[in-house]
Amino acid sequence: MYREKIKVLDCTIRDGGLINDHDFTFEFVRNVYRALSEAGVDYMEIGYRNSKKMFPDDKFGPWKFCDDDIVNRVIEGIESKTKISVMADVGRVDMDDVKPKKESPISMVRVATYIKEVDKAIAMVNEFSEKGYETTVNIMAISKALDVELNEALHQLEEECKANVIYIVDSFGALYQETIEYLVKKAKKIIKTKEIGIHNHNNQQLAFSNTIEAIIHGANYLDATVYGIGRGAGNCPIELLLGFLKNPKFDIRPILDVIQKEFLPLQKKIEWGYIIPYAITGMFDEHPRTAIAVRGSDKKDHYREFYDSIATSQDGLSDV
Repeated sequence: MYREKIKVLDCTIRDGGLINDHDFTFEFVRNVYRALSEAGVDYMEIGYRNSKKMFPDDKFGPWKFCDDDIVNRVIEGIESKTKISVMADVGRVDMDDVKPKKESPISMVRVATYIKEVDKAIAMVNEFSEKGYETTVNIMAISKALDVELNEALHQLEEECKANVIYIVDSFGALYQETIEYLVKKAKKIIKTKEIGIHNHNNQQLAFSNTIEAIIHGANYLDATVYGIGRGAGNCPIELLLGFLKNPKFDIRPILDVIQKEFLPLQKKIEWGYIIPYAITGMFDEHPRTAIAVRGSDKKDHYREFYDSIATSQDGLSDV
């Protein structure tokens, strides 16, 4: 599957930070950056670029905000071609605090949006683009989008948005290969001046295979995380993706080293990966918040009871 246009973006610290309120140690983040750099990964998403005026910084770790100063400290002294990315949620960024790209260590800003807020995402992306950043629009929860809404949004993104990449995001880990094929082909048909990206969650153990499916149909920007870390069921494991791509610029060995040294101990402290409640929310195309809640309760392994509770809530929709 060697294709020169393919770029791999690691979102370990950003997506993994949703488990622990973005409170990774500085040394952990620097070690991940070093490993990704040595592995030849194209981008590292180091966290969110949220406004401190909107979130109390005593509740969240530094990767919720990703000030330029701490990013500079992470990358200092490490020879690397890996670019730094941050994610910006619609409505959660103070644009006046964003420096021009020439004054920042950050190369790419990815704007995450639900389909109903595409207008706002386009305005944000265009402003980031004018400041000199590479940009993407990540369409979250795409499994919930109506086809007519998606068609309209894609045309609007093609015609009005300065983003370099449009991402299909399976936020709930609900999609199968046939739908991934359909969505990527739809996006490729409408989006002519931008690349297509894919971000999959692993609720049904399909994040890796769905990423392959997206590659087959022309997606060139691929999201993954070290050891599949991420909120709930996590994401496509980057070690599997690099092994699949067979691109000589990638070296899987530094990733294996950092898994051994950093991620195996971390998994004894925080939980992520394929677990039955997350699989169930994926089956029903539901947000994983209910599964996260049950995993924090004294009924965390009452799988049938949890399944029945989700099924019952879905059945109730027929009465509406």
